Amino acid sequence: MANNNHLVIMAGGIGSRFWPMSTPERPKQFIDVLGCGRTLIQLTADRFKGICPPENIWVVTSESYADIVKEQLPDIPESNILREPCRRNTAPCIAYVSWCIKARDPKANMVVTPSDHIVMDVPEFQRVITSALQFTAQSDAILTLGMKPTRPETGYGYIEVDLSTASARNKEIYRVDSFKEKPDLATAEKYVKKNNYLWNAGIFVWNVNTIVNALRVYQPAISDIFENLLPYYGTPRQQEVINQEFPKCENISVDYAILEKAEEIFVFPASFGWSDLGTWGSLHGQSKHDTNNNVCIGSDIRLFETKNCLIHTTQEKKVVVQGLDGYIIAEKDNTLLICQLSEEQRIKQFSE
Repeated sequence: MANNNHLVIMAGGIGSRFWPMSTPERPKQFIDVLGCGRTLIQLTADRFKGICPPENIWVVTSESYADIVKEQLPDIPESNILREPCRRNTAPCIAYVSWCIKARDPKANMVVTPSDHIVMDVPEFQRVITSALQFTAQSDAILTLGMKPTRPETGYGYIEVDLSTASARNKEIYRVDSFKEKPDLATAEKYVKKNNYLWNAGIFVWNVNTIVNALRVYQPAISDIFENLLPYYGTPRQQEVINQEFPKCENISVDYAILEKAEEIFVFPASFGWSDLGTWGSLHGQSKHDTNNNVCIGSDIRLFETKNCLIHTTQEKKVVVQGLDGYIIAEKDNTLLICQLSEEQRIKQFSE
């Protein structure tokens, strides 16, 4: 395990699409969506065991979630839980943590990942991440992971890859031609028919000097804010000055801020059972199914004449379902949801 490897987990989202399990007070990254005894943020940290020591794990979150992070990831130093005073998207989030890491470890090699994704093939994920870290440790490349698509998904952005020549340093890594917005279905179907379009997973690998220099070049206004705070990182005044300066940052994603502008962008095409788990439907798609395409997460769930359903009832002793096709059944703390999978985009409306 390289002591210069650092993991950054972005955990400030208010992901409440898994209602009634997730709420604004406890969004999806802090709940056990898979019914395995570990929350999504805990599973994210677990995947990096042997790659990154606990003292090099950083979480960027909001003030209101800092205590939940501390409770769920007790092994990481409290000083590594960075509290954003307001939401400003991923570019300021990454800038803040990058300057903090640089102040402590100028040779740091970083992985930046969301807190609420799932990975089914953890050994393959660890192999890819280890190989990616070796690549960025020896170059000034900005590297992103691209997932080989399994369907024409309209909920993800895509990466167009130049597959004609692999990198000389790593034969699994290629140059990025362009980043594509979330497409309509017809466009997604075209992408999937070609072999050089990948899902954009939002997982990045780079060394700290690469990302800091990219921010200086492409986002000087954001860069100046965090550069000027160098005397305060790791001191008792850090939070005070961050509360004062962070809101001045532009609200912009790292994709727009850097990736679409920089020239040296590479992608590692990978396949390890990834999902951003944005919906109940995506959980149904990624989980283990019975012969009738049902997914059951709970201790004693009995199904009769039921198909294409997702039942998530971890607090109930026994659940019996008969005669349903294509439904979500989910409960949490005295709230029960029964909703057609095809109508889940209306759950927010139903829950208000």
